[in-house]
Amino acid sequence: MQTDYLVVGAGAMGMAFTDALVDHADVHVTLVDRRHAAGGHWQDAYPFVRLHQASAFYGVASTLLGGGRVQRAGPEAGLHERALRAEILTYYDAVLQRLIDSGRVTFLGGSEHRFDGATHLVTSRVSGATTTVDVRRRVVDATYLSPTVPATTPPPFGVAEGVRVIPVNDLVELPSSPSTFVVVGSGKTATDGIVWLLTNGVAQERIVWIRPRDPWMLDRSKVQPDPVVALDTAADTMAAAVGATSLDDLFLRLEESGVLFRIDRDVVPTMAKTPTLGAWELDLLRTVERVVRLGHIDHVTTDEIVLTGGTVPLPDDAVLVHCAASGLRYPPITPIWGPDMIRLQTIRAGFPCFNAALTGFVEATRDDDRERNRVCPPNALSDTLADWAQMQVRGTIAARTFGAEPDIAEWANTTMLNPARIGADRRDDPNVATAAARLGEVAEPGLRAMAALGNMTS
Repeated sequence: MQTDYLVVGAGAMGMAFTDALVDHADVHVTLVDRRHAAGGHWQDAYPFVRLHQASAFYGVASTLLGGGRVQRAGPEAGLHERALRAEILTYYDAVLQRLIDSGRVTFLGGSEHRFDGATHLVTSRVSGATTTVDVRRRVVDATYLSPTVPATTPPPFGVAEGVRVIPVNDLVELPSSPSTFVVVGSGKTATDGIVWLLTNGVAQERIVWIRPRDPWMLDRSKVQPDPVVALDTAADTMAAAVGATSLDDLFLRLEESGVLFRIDRDVVPTMAKTPTLGAWELDLLRTVERVVRLGHIDHVTTDEIVLTGGTVPLPDDAVLVHCAASGLRYPPITPIWGPDMIRLQTIRAGFPCFNAALTGFVEATRDDDRERNRVCPPNALSDTLADWAQMQVRGTIAARTFGAEPDIAEWANTTMLNPARIGADRRDDPNVATAAARLGEVAEPGLRAMAALGNMTS
């Protein structure tokens, strides 16, 4: 078969890129994914997961996920809705079907792609049939940042025979309730699992939390589809950098200004993947008292958990809840437009769907790879505090660069995926003007300070 673009991976970034590309260029795209349907890791996610951010920030540029509604009741009243897994999968099914019906996208699901040095081959995992694909323009690697999740990743530690270890997905299918839930992991999956247990009636004393590193998390109320919120959060971030004497001091200042949370006020976190967290979730997490900070698990025997910093007993009838997949990936930063393929990466700080859609728009509207790479320099996701500072600097500079292009700026202000979007209905809002002025006062000194804190020499 022939196609203009071969996009490998129909997850969030592959779908966002494809949607933006075909909306702005007369091309044909072939999407290949080893899963049977679009949606990437959402096909493997635990059933009670919600988006950690507002639904409006997720999906593809042409189609709003959800209705852009604000929650009217519950612990997040006043914040924008967050889609459940089932809604996200239904959304991607509908988007993919619309793309297929356009006649400009072909989907090869349940298939593996390989390149033998001269030919692109796609083999069905169901029938075993192999198709040769003649790619007229570009190959797009939409898996470069694909996350790892517990359902498809074995526990990163040894487990003795007879010890009960389950991925977080299986919490909903336990045949009986154990005496103790040992939740393994420091990140958002672990916090989701603990919140789910607590809201389903499990007493906190029955939870043991193996937390190798304490995490910094973003207050969800500071990440909303509202330009005043976005501008104020950016200003708070840069103002904190101006006065900070160290990375720890920066993050403590961000906590004081309400941008960041930490679970334990007596511990200074070292992990800065910074997923969003609601204040009500933070209150629940702080009730868990049996927290183990002895590093990562090396192995588990039938009666104890052996960690890099010591051992703890394994309670009788306990179940270990595996939340310890690495999640985010950190491959080398490389130009997005390379001589062999396009590798989808982040550009501004965070928000992978917007970044992938931006890449699709730029691919459709620019003819020179040097110019494409200039307006869309690659960024990386963060793990450590230094990573986070560097991500903010690179993302801010990138946003200024692509934002200086009139057509990109116009497009970016029409898509809800853009967290910095200022729609036409808000451009004359005095509150927006006030927030923008405040950010303007601290942006330059804040950027310099952030670069210094992140030890960026160039």
